[in-house]
Amino acid sequence: MGRPARATRLAVLISGGGSNLCALLEAIATDPSFEGEVVVVGSDRSDAGGLQHARDAGIPTVVEVLERGADRAAWEDRLAARLAEHDAEVVVLAGFMRILSGRFLARWPDRVVNTHPSLLPAFRGAHAVREALEYGVAVTGCTVHLVDEQVDHGPILAQEAVPVLADDTEDRLHDRIKAVEHRLLPACVRLLCHDRVRIDGRRARILPADDAPVPSAVPPDPDPVPDPQPAPDPQPAPGSEERP
Repeated sequence: MGRPARATRLAVLISGGGSNLCALLEAIATDPSFEGEVVVVGSDRSDAGGLQHARDAGIPTVVEVLERGADRAAWEDRLAARLAEHDAEVVVLAGFMRILSGRFLARWPDRVVNTHPSLLPAFRGAHAVREALEYGVAVTGCTVHLVDEQVDHGPILAQEAVPVLADDTEDRLHDRIKAVEHRLLPACVRLLCHDRVRIDGRRARILPADDAPVPSAVPPDPDPVPDPQPAPDPQPAPGSEERP
């Protein structure tokens, strides 16, 4: 596919420290062909540590706190309106701990992307790493997927396995999963920036490109042609967003 005429405008939503935001900013800064630009960082928490990372990078920030008992639809509308003020084209959930309704998602159809610390559909929800340890699995991992109205459910863009070690704690395992997320999420955002994602039911098909690194779960096209056909589907490994 051809290179985008201009950088895709990205909004990033966070609820915590912003390590995935930092990984995305670094990927954009070090890859001249990324063709994405973070134009706003939003949060549902005024004390989210990642907001300072955005400010340090000169990126505008917005905060819309969802108070207990507040009107969720009105909160979503305010948040969406503030992202739209920056002409956001893709919304990246980088540790954003709220469910977003179909009303919000309809404003960015197939352009809201999330990362989750398990090999979906296993261990959906807020405690995926803890539940993987409790279940006794030998392998878990992370999934980057488009967001739909169900929790941790939308079409999968990429997955990568992470082994569970005998002496793992929840924190140690989560740290190793985060290291994978920090590679996989920017790679998938790059695919969206290059308009290489096509949705066919539950499957996300990735169109090939000569100049783009692809996530590990998306096989590269071995012989690109001038009129590219869809590459093989992402292969889920065997077996967000309301959070406490």
